[in-house]
Amino acid sequence: MPRRALISVYDKSGVDEFARALVELDWELVSSGGTAAFLAEQGLPVTTVEDVTEAPEMLGGRVKTLHPRIHAGILARRELDEDMQALEEQRIEPIDLVCVSLYPFASVAGRRGATEPEIVEMIDVGGPSMLRAAAKNFAHVTVVSDPGQYEDVLSELREHGDTTLETRKRFAREAFETTAAYEATIANWFGETEPFPEQLTIALRKVSNLSYGENPHQAAAYYRELGARRHLLSQVEQLGGKELSYNNLADLEGARRVAREFTLPAAVIVKHANPCGVAVAATIEEAWERALAADPVSAFGCVAVLNRPVGAELGARIAGHFVEVLLAPEYDDAAVDALRARKALRILVDHERRSETPGERDYKRVLGGVLVQDRDGDVVDRETMRLVTGELDEQQWGDLLFAWRVCKHVSSNAIVLVRDLQTIGIGAGQMSRVDAVRIAVAKAREHGHETAGASLASDAFFPFADGPQIALDAGISAVIQPGGSKRDDEVVTAVEAAGAAMVFTGRRHFRH
Repeated sequence: MPRRALISVYDKSGVDEFARALVELDWELVSSGGTAAFLAEQGLPVTTVEDVTEAPEMLGGRVKTLHPRIHAGILARRELDEDMQALEEQRIEPIDLVCVSLYPFASVAGRRGATEPEIVEMIDVGGPSMLRAAAKNFAHVTVVSDPGQYEDVLSELREHGDTTLETRKRFAREAFETTAAYEATIANWFGETEPFPEQLTIALRKVSNLSYGENPHQAAAYYRELGARRHLLSQVEQLGGKELSYNNLADLEGARRVAREFTLPAAVIVKHANPCGVAVAATIEEAWERALAADPVSAFGCVAVLNRPVGAELGARIAGHFVEVLLAPEYDDAAVDALRARKALRILVDHERRSETPGERDYKRVLGGVLVQDRDGDVVDRETMRLVTGELDEQQWGDLLFAWRVCKHVSSNAIVLVRDLQTIGIGAGQMSRVDAVRIAVAKAREHGHETAGASLASDAFFPFADGPQIALDAGISAVIQPGGSKRDDEVVTAVEAAGAAMVFTGRRHFRH
């Protein structure tokens, strides 16, 4: 008796070659609906599910494989006489291979303009049931849940006459991973109107292995969240350089977030997830030079993001520095040639043309669990801010708003000094806000930046006047901070006494 393969796939890429190879190996094909019609069009002999079940498809195709004559054939334990006797009594033939690809729920749910009825119709019922049944009976049944498995199956059938138990067990795990992720994506779609549902299941699919983790002795991989309309690398093309590492991607995410704050030509340089140089200017060439000059020592081995195309001259300039990763929307051929001379430099093209995905959550791993929060939103408008002391001209307002946008992306405690739309000193990740101010001022002076007349942003309020006093003594003329401290009056008095101005935003931007 020939072995039987049940094939029911939405994604038909490669399934005709797979099915043809099975027929050549004396397998009988059983298929349903559109898959059966597709295989028949390829000239392949196929038995329809209706012939097996002796019942027609119902409810517009919603019910076709949900039948004892299908599931008994999959689930029967070949080593148990009573199971095989039951099949014989009911005239049911065993099914030895199940090949299923599920309806594309995630892609349809993520499509702009998709209606609720369209999305609901993409909830596969029979497919997951068959995958789970076949995976449960892996001792006897091969479950194929991805076209990437076709060649492994055929190779083992040709070599051994059957798949190995080890392979069937691995495919069973992958099938349950597929159905688990599928169900999680559907559950999360139903829960989109609830910010924090009682049960949150995160479904992830591996995009690639990474060269290493935070340290060379740590293995790492990059996963994307299923159901997300796009992910960090979905619109990124690599033109040259080494494999990306865990740290590369962490820094790339940080740099892209900063760059998206600006519409003018902007350059963002990041080290260890913190910006060390940010500038906007009339041209991208000038923005790069000013961002690099902000802190050239920290920029050694950086990740850089530019929001304008890279021409030949700029490409040559960037190639003259040690840059780990460069992301830009476009490159001249000559720029690519110059950059490729740096063998280790990862040259990335950003094809993304949209802003952040709304409704995304941030996750942070803790022992035995995950902290979940809404992603920090847009910077509040200038109209909602409050000038609490002093006066500001338009240039100062521009510097303050620029500093505030950068500060949002610096690890707390965060202090950012800015002059003429260029960061000149950044204090990041300090336990004391006073120390963060000291570091920012010291960084500015270390690289020859003039602090007199510069502006300062603080991601959270100053609890005492000692922090801003250090900057005021260095000549800072304007401060932007959330306000809200019990001692706001003391801080305002100190700023006023120095002849400087200060703005309260009413919102903080901690980043731990």
